[in-house]
Amino acid sequence: MNTFYCICGNTLFFENSQCLSCGQKVGWCTACRRITALLHESNGVYRCGNPDCGTAIAKCYNYAVEGVCNRCVVVNGTAPDPAALCDCCVYNDTVPDLSVEGNREKWGRLEAAKRRLFFTLDHLGLPHGTEASGFDPPLAFDFKADRIPGNEFWRTMGKEERVYTGHANGKITINIREADSAERESIRVDLNEAHRTLIGHFRHEIGHYYWDLLVKGKREADSVRVFGDHENPAYAEALDRHYSEGPPADWQQNFISAYATMHPWEDFAETFAAYLDLTSVLDTANNVGFGPVPDVLTADLDELVAAKRRIGVAMNEMNRTMGLLDFFPKMLVPPVVEKMRFVHELVRGCSVAAVQVA
Repeated sequence: MNTFYCICGNTLFFENSQCLSCGQKVGWCTACRRITALLHESNGVYRCGNPDCGTAIAKCYNYAVEGVCNRCVVVNGTAPDPAALCDCCVYNDTVPDLSVEGNREKWGRLEAAKRRLFFTLDHLGLPHGTEASGFDPPLAFDFKADRIPGNEFWRTMGKEERVYTGHANGKITINIREADSAERESIRVDLNEAHRTLIGHFRHEIGHYYWDLLVKGKREADSVRVFGDHENPAYAEALDRHYSEGPPADWQQNFISAYATMHPWEDFAETFAAYLDLTSVLDTANNVGFGPVPDVLTADLDELVAAKRRIGVAMNEMNRTMGLLDFFPKMLVPPVVEKMRFVHELVRGCSVAAVQVA
């Protein structure tokens, strides 16, 4: 992730929709892939403020109307489509009920995390697409809340009234209570997790999507050799065992997290998420001048892991100095690195294919 600059010279960040120095409206230009000043022209049309770009753009509907996005769309012709969605919002199938107080703010936090996810996917060259674009399997998102019946807050909710964060056939569902910091921290403590973040949920669930896209029916035998047999035991059986017995006592010797021990699909998704953590942090470190950092697009995995360990030690000590949770709590032991190598090869295969097509 980069930092960017306003026309006034002030530093802009990926989430900005306004320059806090000069008040200039800013947004993400999909043409030059930067947060840039939006230079108003007429009828909702703006000019990208990046002098190397200057593309005619318009605010995404969810930016202009809902206030939960900061991306723009390229304008083809003289008048923009006021209902046009950006290249991130177009993936939404279901958004929260905005008549419920607080849901708009939660939706905004979910969208901010999703935009960071897409930045990393696009940077790494990972493929994705919508049903409308003919992509198979199509990627989509549902952001939903638990249904509480009337004012009967004491009544236990049934399964049909709960929203479970997860993935199925390209559809990623996130329970919007994860966008409530207090709720999320309470769950993190209850489950004894090192971290629990919105971007972490997105990175984990997209791992399931890429298992379906890149492994299923293509490299399942290789996956079994690395992660174990995903058909035995069955997922439901493994889920029941995990929540009744917990992880093995020595899980840290072979897994990235306790949850990864539950089933090979979860091990893959947790490892995939850890790989996105790794590449995102190193890419950011490289762009903000954090010493010599290997390029995540060209370096081999061992170089990336070595850089992560070096930066991780420094950042963990920084966080401890401030009384915060460890920045990098997960240990990359040799078996985990080998699992990550499988993910690294999958991702690099996509990147090479993208370059060849281009």
